[in-house]
Amino acid sequence: MIIPPIFGAIQSVRGGLEKRYIASYLALTVVGMGSWCFHMTLKYEMQLLDELPMIYSCCIFVYCMFECFKTKNSVNYHLLFTLVLFSLIVTTVYLKVKEPVFHQVMYGMLVFTLVVRSIYIVTWVYPWLRGLGYTSLGVFLLGFLLWNIDNIFCDSLRNFRKKVPPIISVTTQFHAWWHILTGLGSYLHILFSLYTRTLYLRYRPKVKFLFGIWPVILFEPLRKQ
Repeated sequence: MIIPPIFGAIQSVRGGLEKRYIASYLALTVVGMGSWCFHMTLKYEMQLLDELPMIYSCCIFVYCMFECFKTKNSVNYHLLFTLVLFSLIVTTVYLKVKEPVFHQVMYGMLVFTLVVRSIYIVTWVYPWLRGLGYTSLGVFLLGFLLWNIDNIFCDSLRNFRKKVPPIISVTTQFHAWWHILTGLGSYLHILFSLYTRTLYLRYRPKVKFLFGIWPVILFEPLRKQ
């Protein structure tokens, strides 16, 4: 998830939206680049470049979701300070303890917060956004499920791949599916957050598909009467 979020960031600049949405797209790009570098090198430094931006990007997502019903260009300094402090604490602790479970728990807390907020929005505020909201959540959770299956049954899956044709073996690379699906789920979540925000600001958001396959949101302000 490197190029599509860059396009989204450019689109957000052209649309005059708050910088936090530009930051959301660019943060997802950084996560994609970090994951790419880590899996190419398998170095500890590149692992940090993969994992820590996951925390930072989720913090940006949380800020966007809790500020989507505020006046344009407003800044919630209390929430901003809390999320920055959270990021600093997680970074400091993780650099010292180097325990993957700690990172996973902290990341899970942020994702859980996003899930609860998203369910609130599609249940009580904009019910017609359930399709987009639940799709982003479902795609992400499917990737998370496959990632856990790969961790638990790694040896069994390796033995299975040795016995089947390569074309079938590739489809059981669940760790790869984890990256694809969580990246797509995160991208769709940004679209959901952006759609919610532009509706509140009385824009005309529409979901379009570039080349017939890739979803983007196009929007323009309502003309004043």
